[in-house]
Amino acid sequence: MASLRSASPELRAYFSRHNLLGVYEALLCGVIVMRPEDPLTYLEEKLREIMEKGLDAVLWYTCIDLSLHPKLKRISETYLNTVFGLGGEQRMTGELCAKAWDFYRRNLMKLYFGGWIKYNRLKKNKRKKAKQKMALAVVHYNVQMLRVIIQKWSTWVQIHKEKMTLAAKRLQQIFTTIYLNAVMKAWHAEAHSSLKTKAYFESLAKESQKGCFESNDLTVGHKTSHLPVKALLQVFRYVNLVDLARCAQVSQTWMLLTQNSSLWSDINFSSVKHKVQDQIVVNILQKWRPYVLCLNLRGCYSLHWPSFKSISECKNLQDLNLSECQGLNDESMRLISQGCRALLYLNLSYTDITNGTLRLLSSSFPNLQHLSLAHCRKFTDKGLLYLGSGKGCHKLIYLDLSGCNQISVDGFRNIANGCSGIQDLLINNMPSLTDRCIQALVEKCQQIMSVVFLDSPHLSDTTFKALAECKLVKVSIEGNNQITDLSFKLMSKCCPYIRHIHMADCQKITDAGLQMISPLKHILVLNVADCIRISDGGVRPFVQGSSGAKLRELNLTNCIHVTDASVTEIAQRCHELTYLTLRHCENVTDAGIEALGNMSSLISIDISGTSISDMSLRALGHHGKIKELSVSECKNISDTGIQEFCKGTKSLEYCHVSYCPQLTDEAVKAMAFHCHTLTSVNIAGCPKMTDTCIQYLAAACHYLHFLDVSGCIHLTDKALKCLWKGCKQLQILKMLYCRNITKQAVLKYTAKLEKQEHSDADPPSWLGYDRDGNILTFTSVPE
Repeated sequence: MASLRSASPELRAYFSRHNLLGVYEALLCGVIVMRPEDPLTYLEEKLREIMEKGLDAVLWYTCIDLSLHPKLKRISETYLNTVFGLGGEQRMTGELCAKAWDFYRRNLMKLYFGGWIKYNRLKKNKRKKAKQKMALAVVHYNVQMLRVIIQKWSTWVQIHKEKMTLAAKRLQQIFTTIYLNAVMKAWHAEAHSSLKTKAYFESLAKESQKGCFESNDLTVGHKTSHLPVKALLQVFRYVNLVDLARCAQVSQTWMLLTQNSSLWSDINFSSVKHKVQDQIVVNILQKWRPYVLCLNLRGCYSLHWPSFKSISECKNLQDLNLSECQGLNDESMRLISQGCRALLYLNLSYTDITNGTLRLLSSSFPNLQHLSLAHCRKFTDKGLLYLGSGKGCHKLIYLDLSGCNQISVDGFRNIANGCSGIQDLLINNMPSLTDRCIQALVEKCQQIMSVVFLDSPHLSDTTFKALAECKLVKVSIEGNNQITDLSFKLMSKCCPYIRHIHMADCQKITDAGLQMISPLKHILVLNVADCIRISDGGVRPFVQGSSGAKLRELNLTNCIHVTDASVTEIAQRCHELTYLTLRHCENVTDAGIEALGNMSSLISIDISGTSISDMSLRALGHHGKIKELSVSECKNISDTGIQEFCKGTKSLEYCHVSYCPQLTDEAVKAMAFHCHTLTSVNIAGCPKMTDTCIQYLAAACHYLHFLDVSGCIHLTDKALKCLWKGCKQLQILKMLYCRNITKQAVLKYTAKLEKQEHSDADPPSWLGYDRDGNILTFTSVPE
């Protein structure tokens, strides 16, 4: 082989060209591995196979059976290259060996280091489990010790109570005996005295009966005739037309007062809309037409041509409300436009007017300032073009287009061309409203100060970019998932005098938005209800900002991340806050509400669905100025809390304690006894209420207008009878799921109510109790 290394290049090339080294290697490896008994025959057979397959397919293991093929990866193409000194570039150098050793060392270190980590982790887990078991053992020991202590204490308390009960019974017996003796002595003395005066009183009653009646007549006449006329007129302004007619029948003096022209300058037929007919309207307007300034016919669906003809004769009419008048059409409006040229306020909502009426507005009412076309679906963009034609409604400052889904971008552009002085804009319930509509309007209407876009889901921050040129003081948007904190940033930058912000149910509003508007100095109302991403991180900086001390109304309904920290900050900084809503703020507890007890400005608070208890109600009742309280769905309050609150609050008018199943008649008794000015009470979903609580309300709360007793399963017809006798001003009564109240009683005692709802079905399961008042327990279904 040494001579081969020094052989000529031609010979080396010959070996390489015919792959003789590969052949030698394959034959040599086969003989070494296979060890045949006849090597020569074996070599002949393998050479013949190599000649058949070709030299290109020869590998070093070609002559070895497949079962004996090695599994190790080769380093070079052939080992004989090294042996014969061919292919020097593939020789095993020291560098390759060093790399192989380094690779082997790293893998070995990785293997042992991984094993060491697993060992330490296992050891750490064992220590952790031992620590947890020890902690459980300590807790178990403490519980056992506490149980023993409580058992001993309970036994002592039971013995003490028995002793106190025996002592109380004895003292009660002694007191009863002494009291009965005193009563008997007093009754005996009174009976003896009455025998002496009986005859005297009988004769005196007979002689003075006639004189008493005469004196009463004179007294009534004296009082009626000497009451100030201004005071009587002021009282008469608060009664509806039917009651005013009844007052005219009381006496001649009252009849003359009811004919005073000042009482007929503002006529409201909507309060008696179900009774109003054409003849009544015609008679009243013909008599008082020179004095009529304001006329409200809202919901008077039975009026027709004669009534509208009479309206046209009221030359001084300035305010006309024809909302929901089913008989109103373009011809009716033509009659009205012929005489009412001084009209300033016009409400045509929910009517069937078309483009013809809008054409009349521009030509007949040049001084019109307020216009409502809400839910009028029969006019088009072309009709809005008429508002700016001719004399036009160029003085229009208030426009309501709620529910007018037929208006397109061109329609808003027509409004902008003709009514550039609009200041108040209402567009509610219009899903078709887009940013382009507002942009078209704001191009020329840059005096807008108030915008209301409730239920307009397609508006985005682009709308506020367009409104940035206007000096907004009021913004109301609800049910929108497009508006982000960028809108608040634009308000902070471009609307320094904004006072009212209503951004309810805008899911993309976060704490950053409230932080951006915190420098504004004039915010009085902030409503971010159902903005579930709002937390203490936004409320606290806003309250600490420039408007915190001036804020009057704050609504944080369903802001579930707001905690006691924000409520405490509100109590410390919002000294003029009057209305606060924390409905369904689950993380608000007694600690936060107790801080509100020192706020003398607070008159309305809604903490329904929170985790408060009687301690909060006791704290809120301290300053005694709260007029509206809502604690619905508060499972931790009891009769004691309501009693403590009512003792300190005499001016309560609105009290909702619905879905508090632990409340009983005692809670309503406290309301009725301490709060005689109640006008709205809701005890729905309180299964422990009985007829007794209604008796309390009927006896003391004579100003009650609204009452909801739905789900009060123990109420009977007796409750309705009590309400009929005691609550003469009741207008709305809800009695759903009251199975013991009959339909006959409902028809008999609620005929004069404005609205009543009744059903005798069993209470649904979502109320949380069955038809007998038993609390339902719901078991979770495994997934």
